[in-house]
Amino acid sequence: MARTHIHGFPRIGAHRELKFAQESFWRGESDDAYLRGIAKELRARHWEQQRAAKLDFVTVGDFAYYDQMLNLTALLGALPERFEFEPAALSLAQYYELARGNKAQPAMEMTKWFDTNYHYLVPELGPHTTFNGGVDWFFDEINEALALNHTVKPVLIGPITYLWLSKSHVAGFDRLSLLPKLVIRYMRILEALKQRGIEWVQLDEPALCLDLEGEWLEAFSAVYDVLGASEVKILLATYFDTAADHAPRVAKLPVHGVHIDLVRAPQQLDAWHRTLPADAVLSIGVIDGRNIWRADLSKIVGSLQPLHAERGDRLWIAPSCSLLHVPMSLASEKRLDADLKSWLSFATEKLDEIGTIALALHDPAAAAPALTAAANVLDARRSSRAVQNVLVQRKVAAVTDAMASRKSPFKDRSRVQQHSLKLPLLPTTTIGSFPQTPAIRQARAAYKRGELRALDYLERMRAETASVLRKQEELGLDVLVHGEVERNDMVEFFAEKLWGYAFTENGWVQNYGAQCVKPPIIYGDIYRPEPMIVDAACYAQSLTDRLIKGVLTGPVTMLEWSFVRDDQPRSTTALQLALVMRDEVIDLEKAGIRIIQIDEPAFREGLPLRKTDWAAYLEWATRAFRISSGGVSDATQIHTHMCYSEFNDILPSIAALDADVITIETSRSSMELLDGFGAFAYPNGIGPGVYDTHSPRVPSVETMQRLLERACEVIPAERLWVNPDCGLKTRGWPETEAALSNMILAAKSLRQKIEAERSSAVELA
Repeated sequence: MARTHIHGFPRIGAHRELKFAQESFWRGESDDAYLRGIAKELRARHWEQQRAAKLDFVTVGDFAYYDQMLNLTALLGALPERFEFEPAALSLAQYYELARGNKAQPAMEMTKWFDTNYHYLVPELGPHTTFNGGVDWFFDEINEALALNHTVKPVLIGPITYLWLSKSHVAGFDRLSLLPKLVIRYMRILEALKQRGIEWVQLDEPALCLDLEGEWLEAFSAVYDVLGASEVKILLATYFDTAADHAPRVAKLPVHGVHIDLVRAPQQLDAWHRTLPADAVLSIGVIDGRNIWRADLSKIVGSLQPLHAERGDRLWIAPSCSLLHVPMSLASEKRLDADLKSWLSFATEKLDEIGTIALALHDPAAAAPALTAAANVLDARRSSRAVQNVLVQRKVAAVTDAMASRKSPFKDRSRVQQHSLKLPLLPTTTIGSFPQTPAIRQARAAYKRGELRALDYLERMRAETASVLRKQEELGLDVLVHGEVERNDMVEFFAEKLWGYAFTENGWVQNYGAQCVKPPIIYGDIYRPEPMIVDAACYAQSLTDRLIKGVLTGPVTMLEWSFVRDDQPRSTTALQLALVMRDEVIDLEKAGIRIIQIDEPAFREGLPLRKTDWAAYLEWATRAFRISSGGVSDATQIHTHMCYSEFNDILPSIAALDADVITIETSRSSMELLDGFGAFAYPNGIGPGVYDTHSPRVPSVETMQRLLERACEVIPAERLWVNPDCGLKTRGWPETEAALSNMILAAKSLRQKIEAERSSAVELA
């Protein structure tokens, strides 16, 4: 019979127990023992769910107090040298300092995990990195699971992927030179697993789905030639794309099995089946680990029957990737439309889908009722009238190429905007959101419960908006925002104002650390029945003489940070969202808002893993943004914001967005990311973030001024803006005011320095 397993399970808990325990620990309201106790309860509960679903293994090692890559860094003993922590004695408090920074050091750099919205902490490696070992939390968790009589399959990120995703700040240093030491450490880990009676270990190597260079592929072979000699069987796991071109190489290695993602890359099955030895395990990811639609179980079973007949128990059934990327369970969803709910499958339900597939391959009669029920659900979804909207389809059909262009090129627009807006050199602004205080959250919750009338809620939000504006004026910001006090989430807020979206009560997904998001569900055509933020922007502008920046979420981010319908191309859904945002941008301009920001933090995230697929994505994603921004006059300044992504490889497409100003995250990398924009000669305005809003650390004026001076070496000061890395929603007011005050002082100081130097140069001339 085909065996069943998963790569990982959501770790935050059905009610976000881990998040609240973390935040309590950070506030000093609870201790280390309390947080560890909550974590242990969650692990035990999740393992029991896997056993109850009759999986052949429970997966251990997928839990993290903040991030799995950080966990591995702590296990390997490869902590950043600048923190001066003892790896083997690392405390939870120190672990969180690595993730969040402290008074002496900024946090480790953070970026997106491949093409997902999950963020990982980037390892910092150098010539002195030893991999001599660190904390034993990984082994403690294995011992816990074994004590509960589970059949355990540990999971770790593989050594090649770990090195590939790491960085070194030492010029000219080759990370591959660390491989011999890294392999020794992995061998010691495998030996420790053998001593605990572990039969299988899963090593995740999604880097195999990238365009790896020759030396990395050779290193891959060398590493697994060594690791394969271990007595613990290795399941080498790939996901997020095809790795079929590496099948001949992998087939020669002494690994005992390979996992492939057949949701993202179904075409690779034949290559792997033909190439892998007959006695090797082939694990196939047939349940989507990144989306929430019920699978076509009958179709999957039918396609697998010949494969099962050949491989038998050497065929393993699994999700495509870790279930970290989907919500926990549908059980607590009481308000979803019954029909829509029946179409969905969260992590817990996906366990049952895996079990049904395995049962159907072994005993078709026993699985027949479940297969019939699943087929009926799919038929109902396909025939539902709730999905189609004729008005939307007509608008999509009427789109022209001219709609994707501004009236004039940036050089001409910038002169018009400078005359109209009269901004100073190095203008200061923020990204959009300000702290969501307990009072704001309580008012929103009371409104949702029906305890606060709509008018009363509006008045409270307007009072909060007025307060945020006063603070910005007192600080001395040049371009203000209304603070987004009424917004629960940058995607969900807008989705709630559109037709074609549905929403969960508890569909939370971990974004990073304790930060969770609740992605809305796109089930049908997207339509805007009325303006979304025009009233709020106009109210804010009525309270101040300074410029107000209207802030929207862009079409690509609305797409990427939602659970997207799978019955039409993503490009079509993106175009529908672009038309919605275009209408909103035009209405904002008509209402007198002269600076409009269309946030696209997910633009890079949506890029496919293989370069051969980039052009198609970049064409429709860029077009979607340009359609959303292309309907306004030259005098209206369009901004966009992107954060925590590697942009350098797609800079031509970012330039093709033709935003007047782009704001990006650069503080954690000490402006390193900006070098690519300089080398590319990025032509438009740019605001490199000068401090990290995901850390409570408040940088000094001198620190931020040094970053700005570094930026001026790369980008002319006339095109530079000054801003934080990201929004301020998760920060408290004391640290926010302190950091912004320092930022503004740094900008003013550098502005005066530049103007004095220019005056002196004129006098000398």
